[in-house]
Amino acid sequence: MTCFPSLFCRKRHSSTRHPSEFDDELSGVKNVILFSYKELRIATDDFSPVNKIGEGGFGSVYKGRLRNGKMAAIKVLSSESKQGVKEFLTEIKVISDVEHENLVKLYGCCIEDDHRILIYNYLENNSLAQTLLGGGHSSIQFSWRTRTKICIGVAKGLAYLHEQVKPHIIHRDIKASNILLDKDLTPRISDFGLAKLIPPNMTHVSTRVAGTIGYLAPEYAIRGQATRKSDVYSYGVLLIEIVTGRCNTNTRLPVDEQYLLERTWQLYERKELILLVDTSLDGDFDAEQACRFLKIGLLCTQDALKLRPSMSTILKMLTGQMEVDDNKITKPGLISDFMDLKVKNAPKPRPEQINAAYDYVLSSGSQYLDNSTIPSTSSSQATTTFTTVAYDQSI
Repeated sequence: MTCFPSLFCRKRHSSTRHPSEFDDELSGVKNVILFSYKELRIATDDFSPVNKIGEGGFGSVYKGRLRNGKMAAIKVLSSESKQGVKEFLTEIKVISDVEHENLVKLYGCCIEDDHRILIYNYLENNSLAQTLLGGGHSSIQFSWRTRTKICIGVAKGLAYLHEQVKPHIIHRDIKASNILLDKDLTPRISDFGLAKLIPPNMTHVSTRVAGTIGYLAPEYAIRGQATRKSDVYSYGVLLIEIVTGRCNTNTRLPVDEQYLLERTWQLYERKELILLVDTSLDGDFDAEQACRFLKIGLLCTQDALKLRPSMSTILKMLTGQMEVDDNKITKPGLISDFMDLKVKNAPKPRPEQINAAYDYVLSSGSQYLDNSTIPSTSSSQATTTFTTVAYDQSI
């Protein structure tokens, strides 16, 4: 099966209807194969539940074998989701012309009647959210060497998007569930439905705030200005999760340990970062390197976005080519402080109030939260989109 010079070059069956919105939006897209719905039904055994490997607000993902023998991950977008059309178009346009060992590879798509389907290379070991952070349901042993490989691989993928691709790409939804692992546990960044292109003459893109609460940079959630540094913040949260082996929020823990970023800052101030390293490693890790990674996570999540390093600088620090300067580490954008910005002069929320807010967001799914405050969430799975909130202009 070969690539066609244009997305719509394949001969159409007379009974197949392609919505005009796709013709207009994707007329210039290249390097994407157009699959028929029939082909994908055959590949997945009629979308058998046995072949379902994932599910989210966008729809479902199935594994399937294509006619050329390759295994593929087949992402079927929900026909009820209006938001899904825009994200579907964005994902094709953003990723069709980029290729990197730490990014998923888009094979093609299906646009037939009301079907909107993306076909990616199949990655055998699912996502970090389901394996490393999934509560012990995975048979994969995440050694310190493997975690290091994953941290560096994700950084390489983001550095490529931020600095090598022109125009630059902001992912906007870096999180554990969007980091997939191949058979060798090489990480690949996935899900470009929220991605934005940054023209050379622009520093940011003003947009409806979207992403996963808990990984969102405070200034982006408040002002709606997406920059590469908002991705850096999300990466910092992910980096700390990989080292510690836990999600950024766990309300079942004691109050002072529930929010991972706050806990990391507390232990950094006490010079006890080593206590955060995943106990499942049984002490078999490089202590100096682990603490360095945690410090890099703090550098990435600093409250002032100008203080956060670029992804190429982060990569140098991760690989030991550049020292981590402790004097440059300042307080991160913490959950409790972040919530204080939502309502001017509001008292600092008590832990039980924060937990209740988290529960509200989780129960809301991906509905718009218009003109509301934005609490942070514990879920590494749920992606929420909402309007920009009013903020205190004096901040």
